[in-house]
Amino acid sequence: VQLQASGGGVVQAGNSMRLSCTSSGRTLSSYHMGWFRQAPDKEREFVAGISRGSTRTDYDDSVKGRFTISRSNTKNTVYLEMNSLKPEDTAVYSCVASSTVYSNWYQNLRDPDVYALHGRGTLVTVSS
Repeated sequence: VQLQASGGGVVQAGNSMRLSCTSSGRTLSSYHMGWFRQAPDKEREFVAGISRGSTRTDYDDSVKGRFTISRSNTKNTVYLEMNSLKPEDTAVYSCVASSTVYSNWYQNLRDPDVYALHGRGTLVTVSS
């Protein structure tokens, strides 16, 4: 496994949680990164993306204003800070990495196929 997401668990609605994505064999500063999620019986969906140099971020409308994606190159880690969680945020969250050129990534960042690396996810359960 080249990417590993962690930090999931059970949280009450309205509370916060921070997910982390690390890699033991890859330098994540070389990649554009993203988070996707998949709820039970639903398609995988884009959550957030951040460019290689952190100059550009993008969010799905369902999480905009509540979630924040960030990265620490010194810690080789990408984060997803999730606030005001809702039961509909319940899903397995996974991180992804893309080495493509910036223009291609930004035009397609919501497409999982633009990411060459896909990590094992972490389950987030939001109780009402």
